[in-house]
Amino acid sequence: MICKEVIGNAEVYPIDNKKRDILNLEWFETTKRIMRKKTEANDEIVIKFLKEGTRLKEGDILYEDEEKVVLVNILPCDAIQVTPRSIYEMGTVCYEIGNKHLPLFIQGDNVLIPYEKPLERLLLASGYEVKKTHCKLLNMLKANVEPHQHGKSGSSLFSKILELTTKE
Repeated sequence: MICKEVIGNAEVYPIDNKKRDILNLEWFETTKRIMRKKTEANDEIVIKFLKEGTRLKEGDILYEDEEKVVLVNILPCDAIQVTPRSIYEMGTVCYEIGNKHLPLFIQGDNVLIPYEKPLERLLLASGYEVKKTHCKLLNMLKANVEPHQHGKSGSSLFSKILELTTKE
């Protein structure tokens, strides 16, 4: 099976009585554009996303025929859970983690980071409410910069600000 795009998501896409085959992925595999994996039914699936920035989500449908669908399942992993006590602390901890170029997930009122013992120690020493947990990391913050144009024809926020500051 070759998948070039996500068909839909099981939460809103009608699957009816089709057999569900599961493709288990680690959280860090959800942003890969090209990969070859096996489903739980031992079928090989090749993912070749042409569009940059595609992220697979829990329940995404990668393949569908008359009999079955292939759904994405994100596997749980060890994570650091930070529970900020205020909006200021939420911003501070997100900034600190982002400044280290680490992936960051927001789920409910918690900030989740893939588990690393040195980071856990640093966050504890900084006074944050931290605990180790085992969960699915589902809502990764999109922190990378999208491709954009510079100059007068650019449509990015940065370009617009630059235009405003250079006007005489």
